[in-house]
Amino acid sequence: MQYRIIRSDRKTVALQIKAGEVTVRAPRAMRDDEIAAFVARHEDWIRKKLATSHAKPSVPAITEEGMRLLTKRAHEIIPPRVKHYAALIGVDYNRIAIRHQKTKWGSCSGKKNLNFNCLLLLTPTEVMDSVIIHELCHLKYMNHSKEFYNEVLRVCPDYKTHNLWLKKNGPGIIRRMPQK
Repeated sequence: MQYRIIRSDRKTVALQIKAGEVTVRAPRAMRDDEIAAFVARHEDWIRKKLATSHAKPSVPAITEEGMRLLTKRAHEIIPPRVKHYAALIGVDYNRIAIRHQKTKWGSCSGKKNLNFNCLLLLTPTEVMDSVIIHELCHLKYMNHSKEFYNEVLRVCPDYKTHNLWLKKNGPGIIRRMPQK
């Protein structure tokens, strides 16, 4: 089985299957034979993922103009929703940025800056809101502790359902982003 190895300062080894390509992300110190053994142990899983990745229907990419319009619309829609939920959660924030990200739906910095993916506008409103709530709760808890999730669930009781929707459907939305 062919695979690409990307070594980094990570502590664990992980598999990634994207566009029919198998990538192993491994710690720098991990030996090639250890990586080969890891891949061999996960071969059944890899083959299943490769089979299903080819079965996914292709969706048209969003044009550059479409991304520009989506970003403009995100600047109109997301900030008022952030303001609404920040009041419910009891937090304040600094800057909101709308980005074109291929791996993240949102993030929160220690400086209280919030980033959101413009592609959130292609998700159901309640899914977009759950991402906003998740990031705002990080302003209270900069971790994924039990307290953090209790706060998320207090404001968004159906968070787990929305998160599952995003895990299932999000990759198809991300694939629509124009390739550079």
